[in-house]
Amino acid sequence: MAVDDERSAMIKRIGDIQRELGRHFAEDQSSPLFSSPLTLRQLNVMMLLTSAGSASGQQIAQRLGVSLATVTGIVDRLVAHGLATRREDPADRRIRLVELTEEGGRLLQDIADAGFARYSRLLEQLDTDTLRELEAVMEKISRAAQGFA
Repeated sequence: MAVDDERSAMIKRIGDIQRELGRHFAEDQSSPLFSSPLTLRQLNVMMLLTSAGSASGQQIAQRLGVSLATVTGIVDRLVAHGLATRREDPADRRIRLVELTEEGGRLLQDIADAGFARYSRLLEQLDTDTLRELEAVMEKISRAAQGFA
């Protein structure tokens, strides 16, 4: 088997393992993700706001590749749920910025914490040498991701 074929096969297997783990984690219906009233698009907007802090509807639409009208509807529902708010942009009062409320930030944190708790319980089943190897690999992946566009 050529090196490129071997690498492609390994990458495919890693992807298969990740999907298998995803299905395993999805079996845990106790996560706040499953009890939240949010759609996938609403979660996408919330995650974008977590990293950006705040964004205009136009910026959100560009990042998600959807129309401004679609973003307006999504943001309206997030505001109605008390998860986001709109405010005037101090630099340009014609622009309304969207940002998460404390409740919105807390919901995303609860979802992340629940996922990490389950992942942590899984990692606790591994021996120390395997954890060291995994840590080294994860650090390499993290460094590679920093230069990834």
